[in-house]
Amino acid sequence: MDDGPEPSDWLALLERQAGAVSRAQLLARGITDNGIRAHVAAARWRRALPGVYFTFTGPPTADARQWAALLYSGDGSLLSHETAGLLWGLVELAADAPVHVTAPRSRAATRQRGIVLHRTRRPGAAVLSPPRTSAQITVLDLAAQARHLDQVLGLVARACQRGTTTADQLVAELALRPRQRWRATLLMAVADIDGGAHSALELRYLREVERAHRLPVGTRQRRAGSTWQDVHYDGFVTTIELDGRLGHADTAGRWRDMTRDNAATLRGETTLRYGWSDVAGRPCDVAAQVATVLRAAGWSGRPTACSAGCAVRRAA
Repeated sequence: MDDGPEPSDWLALLERQAGAVSRAQLLARGITDNGIRAHVAAARWRRALPGVYFTFTGPPTADARQWAALLYSGDGSLLSHETAGLLWGLVELAADAPVHVTAPRSRAATRQRGIVLHRTRRPGAAVLSPPRTSAQITVLDLAAQARHLDQVLGLVARACQRGTTTADQLVAELALRPRQRWRATLLMAVADIDGGAHSALELRYLREVERAHRLPVGTRQRRAGSTWQDVHYDGFVTTIELDGRLGHADTAGRWRDMTRDNAATLRGETTLRYGWSDVAGRPCDVAAQVATVLRAAGWSGRPTACSAGCAVRRAA
């Protein structure tokens, strides 16, 4: 007779795994194959994946789908890539997006609908529940798939700014990945973030405006009263504010910016404000404007043109 598992053990398992269970777990708790088939036939349970069952009716939650993918992929498997990125707050995904799992190469799992299976010879340690790749591994896995520079910069900046991972952890993981895609960019971005840049737009400004045209090095995230300034040029009373949003959707955001800019004006500072279209689309024009203001404020240096058609050359 199939008496089933102890209630407390059973409920704890279901709660931990969002209602998903594997055949091996069921057999270990005294439920036979005949018992499993009876539950499925009665529509109390249903097959999620080969050897994995949902012990509830109705559509599965994201947690249940994630656990089902892990149970199917076997011991040592971890949620990874986009799915781990979602759990770490690094990316957004549609509710029906496939579940990404990284499994040891020794596992026999094969591709299934709704699962993207990655293989590795170097499985990382499980982190949190459901088990997922560490934040630094997740960032580098996602960066390896990125098509554009801004995606790479945004991932690194977001992860470090939120405290999900650190510059040191990313550098340590990069040391284990000599063939990592975007490796040089990642190392530079991590160093710049460690130096105070907080967003992908700030990294763009530092690389393509300030550094590319040899402008003075600004102070990142300078405290000014109750606000923070993105870039401030000490000695030249000039502040650069970088707005990565397409526009303010809320009155509070506009009010904060206006208060900050007005306070800077009262201190005798010049504030220049740029967005994505400026820094990414016309960095040379931005550099020429900033250089003009800095020279008027007493900077004795001269900017360097980054190319033959650079706006800095035309403005000189």
